[in-house]
Amino acid sequence: MSISTRAAFRVATLTALAAVTASLATAPGAAAATPARTPDPVQRQLDALVRDSAVPGALAHVVKAGGRARHYTSGTGNLATGSAVPSDGSVRIGSNTKAFTATVVLQLVGEGEVALDEPVETHLPGLLRGDGIDGRTITIRQLLQHTSGLPEYLDQHAVLTNPRRYYEPRELVDRALDHPADFAPGARWSYSNTNYIVAGLLVQKVTGRPLGEEIKSRITDSVGLRHTYLPDPGDTTIRGRHPRGYHRLAAGGPWRDYTRLDPSWGWAAGGMISTNSDLNRFYRALFSGRLLAPAQLGEMRATVPVDAEGVAPGTRYGLGVQSISLSCGGRYWGHGGSLPGFSTYGGVTRDGRAVNVTLTTLPNGRTGTRAAAAVDTAMCR
Repeated sequence: MSISTRAAFRVATLTALAAVTASLATAPGAAAATPARTPDPVQRQLDALVRDSAVPGALAHVVKAGGRARHYTSGTGNLATGSAVPSDGSVRIGSNTKAFTATVVLQLVGEGEVALDEPVETHLPGLLRGDGIDGRTITIRQLLQHTSGLPEYLDQHAVLTNPRRYYEPRELVDRALDHPADFAPGARWSYSNTNYIVAGLLVQKVTGRPLGEEIKSRITDSVGLRHTYLPDPGDTTIRGRHPRGYHRLAAGGPWRDYTRLDPSWGWAAGGMISTNSDLNRFYRALFSGRLLAPAQLGEMRATVPVDAEGVAPGTRYGLGVQSISLSCGGRYWGHGGSLPGFSTYGGVTRDGRAVNVTLTTLPNGRTGTRAAAAVDTAMCR
């Protein structure tokens, strides 16, 4: 790769966290896989992503404040067969998983099982020990808000070269502990997937049940997310209708199919599967108070500034969710996520508008910017 694999994944992940508050210019180019001229601006932007940004496929779901919804697709869902992108197909949602994990932790807070400002050591004694790392000084809140200083475990090169390898969560934590702390707990903000692997282990220790079962019983069954789940260990498939997910190992190189991979390397930080409409239903339920009591939802909304390259100015991070400014005023809440094969963008406003856009590849900077602009257009038009 032209840049380090670790840096490439970090750029992709943070790009999915950022929204852009400028309108998207549609550049001229080759004939699109779907008609380029359409009165709907969201469709035009998806078509432009496919035509001009070398994205195999794109799909979206938009919900207006009153509940009226529309699905969008553009491009090719399977490059081998030429089949179309399925409407509302299932996709890997990457770091949107963090919002689900944080919701379960905050439910446990509401039940009195854990406290946000108690140390991780209380529930996971001895887990976090390393160079500048001590679980007795890192709080649960700091895990959820990426202010713990825990280093990143992820090695994208290993994922890309052996995508079906299984990883135990403790193995991922141990990989992170091979590195020194990024900073003292609470000193600043820095995105690290390690925080959410530890949070997933916390959920399992406190409840005595697998994380996927807790997400199912507490969230997906509760609000009717029929296509949303954390895959079981060893499950490399995507259930139901879905587009294929692709990645280029080098700029301009051939597309490689990464649809089947073992998501255990993402687990509580990025392993889930869903659809655009299920994600919109989840975020609408979450921020309308159906999943968290007012006190815990207030804690989730308490944000810190995000200071990271490639992230739009004014972006803020709460507990497992982010807050992004809109060009038409106000903000929306969500997360977004990227991993080999798929990238997602979107969230929900206070009045119930919800948008989610999925691309069937990891973004580069320009592609991510255009996808985030499509979210802004759908929210604001």
